[in-house]
Amino acid sequence: MSSAPLSLPARLEAILYLKGRPLNLGELAEIASMGLSEPIDRDAIELALITLMADYAHRDTALEIRQDGQRFSLQLRDSHADLVQTLLPVDLSTATLRTLATVALKRRILQSDLVELRGSGAYDHIKELLAQDFIERRRQSDGRSFWISLSDKFHRTFAVTQVTEAAPAPDGRAKGNEAA
Repeated sequence: MSSAPLSLPARLEAILYLKGRPLNLGELAEIASMGLSEPIDRDAIELALITLMADYAHRDTALEIRQDGQRFSLQLRDSHADLVQTLLPVDLSTATLRTLATVALKRRILQSDLVELRGSGAYDHIKELLAQDFIERRRQSDGRSFWISLSDKFHRTFAVTQVTEAAPAPDGRAKGNEAA
């Protein structure tokens, strides 16, 4: 049984659903063009996204296409936050949440530095956060400690977007570039 090819808006909807993270127009164009004889340009992607966003806006659905800056994602509507809390409760102690907040603020931190900041109880917090898949741990290449960073599940659960560059401080300087 052969099926008709997907329209571009439907193709983008499938990509956003399967990727599960925000994508920019270039990434969407590249992925949407896979397996096609001709690449799809960004203008066509943008028009298809507008069509898809309008379609979701006029439907009674729990999902929406969300634009955050230059990135687009398929997300649960904010109005359903209570349902998320009911179905996916985050059961973490205050101390574990504080350890997770420390990782979130640093974005990437050595386990040894995290333990120094949060105390020896951080080892148990790290185990719990790893078990619930809120953080990732990778061995340091030139040392004995591990790098701790946030997982995709953290970003989905807490609706926090991933930051790839240092955000400017209120005075316009990049964070971490304070004068000595």
